[in-house]
Amino acid sequence: MPPDHAEPLQAPQRLTDRLAALLMQRIESGELEPDQRLPTEQRLSEQFGVSRTVVREAISQLKSIGLLTSRQGAGVFVAPSHQARALAFDPTVLHSMEAVLQVVEVRRGLEADVAELAARRITPEKARSIMDALSELEACPPVGAPGVEADLRFHRSIARATDNPHYERLLGFLEQYQRDAMKVTRTNESLDSGYMVQVHHEHRAIAEAVCRGDAAAAREAAMRHMANAAHRIEHAPPPVRRALDALLKPATPRTE
Repeated sequence: MPPDHAEPLQAPQRLTDRLAALLMQRIESGELEPDQRLPTEQRLSEQFGVSRTVVREAISQLKSIGLLTSRQGAGVFVAPSHQARALAFDPTVLHSMEAVLQVVEVRRGLEADVAELAARRITPEKARSIMDALSELEACPPVGAPGVEADLRFHRSIARATDNPHYERLLGFLEQYQRDAMKVTRTNESLDSGYMVQVHHEHRAIAEAVCRGDAAAAREAAMRHMANAAHRIEHAPPPVRRALDALLKPATPRTE
């Protein structure tokens, strides 16, 4: 990273994410090598035309996923290549409809595996927890954050029934990339009574198959639900598409 190479960040998205993504790209391309020391906060601030707060937050992001590491008294370094890294998505690829659909694709296979395994390991106590989560979901209004959270809790209750904590953790990780989009898509579904009935039946089909221990039916119901979720996003009416696009568009950076 040449010291006199100025690259002000002017893209209309959150500056912290923008800088984190740029540094991530340089690390993964090898431009910033393992064990290489980063310039100081002040130097990075001058180079990219952002505040030191933005630099600090971007570095913190990359530390949290294992790409950077601090050494006391020496500064911040690119992590050694052998160091384990946390699962993370490039923050710049999460601001599009395509990215939302890609996350749904990831969840389709994951949810199918989860439902199948939960059915194989179901117990009366687990079945009660799943049906309680379903009842809570069905009682929620279709629009608003409570319904989104109830939806996510329902899927987590099934993951918990697998007795494999990694499934629940992985679903929890993916949830952070879906919450905002789900608020819009649930609003979309609420505008069409047919959609609401369909979603209701899909959730209940998954729950009932899992709770009766029918692994094949549980897998099929979960796959169908996620495939239909993608279809509902892809074929949303223009007003909903515009709302989704506006929601996903990167925010205008603040003056800092």
